[in-house]
Amino acid sequence: MTPMRKIQSQGVHHITLVGADRQTSIDFWEGVLGMPFIFEQPNLDNAAESHLYFDPGDGRLITVFTNEDRTTDPERTPTDPGCVHHLAFALSQATFAQTVERLDERGIRHSGLKDRGFMDSIYFTDPLGLLIELASYRFEPPAGCTHADVLLAAHRIRAGQGDYNIAPVHLADAIEQLVTGSRDSLSDDRSPKDPYRHARPADVVTPGE
Repeated sequence: MTPMRKIQSQGVHHITLVGADRQTSIDFWEGVLGMPFIFEQPNLDNAAESHLYFDPGDGRLITVFTNEDRTTDPERTPTDPGCVHHLAFALSQATFAQTVERLDERGIRHSGLKDRGFMDSIYFTDPLGLLIELASYRFEPPAGCTHADVLLAAHRIRAGQGDYNIAPVHLADAIEQLVTGSRDSLSDDRSPKDPYRHARPADVVTPGE
């Protein structure tokens, strides 16, 4: 009997949402979240709908089926099993610091800043009630690694220490671990060192002195 084999994914290709009218989708995805409106054609499975494509910033796609006969409904979308709870999009720390102000200037209700340990988040709903998360990592992965690599390593460190959730110390230790494991060194001993251990106190310069 032929053994089962995986169908290996290599990233999100696109996410398609059911929208209302065309302009509402453009105004939200491009006019609020800055996603370029890059492509449009009919929904090839339903001629009554248009199919809008937006670039969320990484070359992947958010697409929306629109129909001018549908109207917006801001009531929260279902969170039953099998439903989408929310979509999260990445922001730089510079942009994230401006998020509350820029939501407030539109009168958009939001959660306020949320501390997630390894990232900062803020939540609000789109005009159709879909929960949107804007998230900003608190770390950058080492060259050649991804955020997922760091989070996997940090999880193992956290779990090994019995801590409740990932904190900055786990991230820092994970980054050090990944660098050590992926970069060669001429040193035989790469353990932490104290180069100041032989210095006299008078030789140690502290800030402000």
